[in-house]
Formats: sequence, structure tokens, C-alpha cells
Amino acid sequence: MGEHVLLVGMMGSGKSTVGRIVAERMGRPFHDSDADVEWRTGRTVPEIFAERGEPAFRAEERAALCYALSYPVPSVIGVAGGAVLDPETRRRLRSGGVIIWLDVAPHVLAARVGTGRGRPLLEADPAGTLRRLDAIRRPLYRELSDCVVHVDSRRPQALAETVIRAARSHLGVPPEGSAR
Repeated sequence: MGEHVLLVGMMGSGKSTVGRIVAERMGRPFHDSDADVEWRTGRTVPEIFAERGEPAFRAEERAALCYALSYPVPSVIGVAGGAVLDPETRRRLRSGGVIIWLDVAPHVLAARVGTGRGRPLLEADPAGTLRRLDAIRRPLYRELSDCVVHVDSRRPQALAETVIRAARSHLGVPPEGSAR
């Protein structure tokens, strides 16, 4: 198993926000799938969807994730929400490190993402779309994850601490401050 900390979950679950905090506190680089896609292509996610469609975006997403997983330094990776739909991507994730699911109920996600602006899949009926996506993705997140962190209304700092404890435990890293 690899040594990366992989955060999975629906869009709006906090993967980017919590991931940056976890990376900083663990002294690791942070990779965000959407940001990496934008950096690699020079296009925003909505632009890719509009110009080339969802299949092209998913291909770029896979390429960005493969890059992050091959990064030679153990990292924290915020995995794009839909990446788990691809069986080959799930296989790669399993061998990449500890997988932590940031679980958020669809109605809470709907409140977080609001109108869905900037999120191509949510342009029409964000709440209904999130419920449908959750129904498809939830079983995959559950099956794939080493640990589930229930987000609820917890603050990013507290979530990051929970993620760090889980990651250290699954990776066999002693807790901070313990004798080595």
C-alpha cells in the first residue's frame, strides 16, 4: 500500500479545505484533483465540460489523479467526487494509501453548494442532482474507504484532526508527540 492520504467524498464535502489543513499539519504536499486538472489543461472545470463534455473531463481527472498518485513524496490528495465511478481509478486508489471518506448527507451538501455555480453537474436542480449522485456514489465510497469521517456541522480544523488520527493509524505512523 502507498503512503498517500486520499480524501474521497461528494463535491462540497470539504476535501479541498480539510485536505489543505491535513497536508500542512502532516508536512505533506497537497494535490487537489480539480485544481490539478485546471493546471494541466489551462482550462477551468466548467470550460472543459462546456467545450469537451463530461467524458473529456473524466479523462483529465484520471490523468491528474495518476500524476498525484505517482508523486514520489507521500501527499494528501483531494480526489474528485466522481473519480470513484471508474473501476481502474478505484484500483489505483486502493494501492495509493489510506482512503478516508468525508461523508456528508445530500441535504447538507445542497445547503453548502447553494446554486451550484461553477459546478457543471449542478447547473439544474442542485439538491435533486446531489441526491441522485449520492445514491450512485455512496456505495462506492463505502466499499472503497478505510475510514469514514462524518462531516455534519464540524469545523474544518476538527475534521482535519480526525483525518490525521485516522491516517496515522492506518499508515502505522505513531501519533504526534509519542515516543518513537
